[in-house]
Amino acid sequence: MPVLLSFGHGYSAQALTRILPDEWTVYGTTRSVEKFDAVEASGAKPILWPASEIDSILAQSTHLLLSAAPSEDGDPVLLELGDAVARHAPNLEWVGYLSTTGVYGDHQGDWVDECTELTPSTKRGQLRKDAEAAWSAIPNLPLHIFRLAGIYGPGRGPFAKVRAGTARRIIKKNQVFSRIHVEDIAQVLMASIQKPRAGAIYNLCDNDPAPPQDVIGYAAKLLGLPLPEAVDFETAEMSPMARSFYAESKKVRNDLIQDELGVELLYPTYKAGLRALVSQEGY
Repeated sequence: MPVLLSFGHGYSAQALTRILPDEWTVYGTTRSVEKFDAVEASGAKPILWPASEIDSILAQSTHLLLSAAPSEDGDPVLLELGDAVARHAPNLEWVGYLSTTGVYGDHQGDWVDECTELTPSTKRGQLRKDAEAAWSAIPNLPLHIFRLAGIYGPGRGPFAKVRAGTARRIIKKNQVFSRIHVEDIAQVLMASIQKPRAGAIYNLCDNDPAPPQDVIGYAAKLLGLPLPEAVDFETAEMSPMARSFYAESKKVRNDLIQDELGVELLYPTYKAGLRALVSQEGY
């Protein structure tokens, strides 16, 4: 029977768990007991980690999903369990590492694909690049790397800020982002599990990269609310974290998930995704 051990069992990992067949056993790690209910609600057995001893669970696992963010010290799972993962690597059927399209860096609005050189321009992107390399260095590990674009879905969308009147349309020339609905992340991971290819790298994004102000504007339109204020990026008051997201502009190709894995996106455009969220969340 398949056993999935999910490190950092958050938003995307929980979405995958909800679509796994009933015969799967899923263990999800979290650093807080307050998050146990959310882990259990997704269908996983919560494990407090690193406080808990999970080597025995790792030994029986057939699949690993790695979502925990790296720090300047490195990948947290490798730091704590690198030797154990390497020891059990021959027994694993599939390992998925959730990375970010931020590893590609800034391409001034041009297209990137899985073969594009990795030139991250942010600290977060560099840490993910380093983590990808560290996981790839483990011999015999059936590693699959998934580079995720901006994630949205139930509970994660622009509607709350638009309704509250706090949303702004930040305008920066030639700025464009790619996005991915969490349910499409789940189905791509499921497709890869069913058709594993050790060493594979996939971009996870929809078919419609777009300027961020267009997304905010469309959300307001769906809610029947006024168009949020347009603010020039150079003069906008933003946190350093928020401003860093505008340091890179690129359009991400997703041909491989469609051609190799046969994935047909549930939400191929941000407009389709936002329309679904409006319906699902009862706005």
